[in-house]
Amino acid sequence: MPFEKAKAYLTEKGYEDRILVFDVSTATVELAAAAVGTEPRRIAKSLTFKVDGKPIMIVCAGDAKINNSKFKAFFHQKAVMLAQNEVEEMIGHEIGGVCPFGIHADVTVYLDDSLRRFDEIYPACGSDNSAVRLTPQELETLSGSKQWIDVCKLPEEV
Repeated sequence: MPFEKAKAYLTEKGYEDRILVFDVSTATVELAAAAVGTEPRRIAKSLTFKVDGKPIMIVCAGDAKINNSKFKAFFHQKAVMLAQNEVEEMIGHEIGGVCPFGIHADVTVYLDDSLRRFDEIYPACGSDNSAVRLTPQELETLSGSKQWIDVCKLPEEV
């Protein structure tokens, strides 16, 4: 059902023609990049955490990693990812298809600045064999994100 929820949401917003469905898995950044035919860094991965006991999602570039000191400075607590068994229950999508479309209403979405480098990015679409082609600005609008933040590091910053 998560794919159907994400698809229905994107269809309602007029983006159904941007949804890509594959015969292969897109469950990881590398698999998604191969299926889409793009660089792994252009895959928009959705990372899920608990902040003050509530679920949040940070969508960032495929080559980005959470910078713990930046996370703590912004959220005023240590980064604690949701456990595998909590993701579907708290977010509304299963691991491998987590995206900011068709999620539970109480999930706060943030977009990381690492995505701003690109004219086109590919977040998942609610399943482990789908993606959606968007600009960062379209992702901002469609995700209902609270704000753009800088909590990740890129490979060249390591």
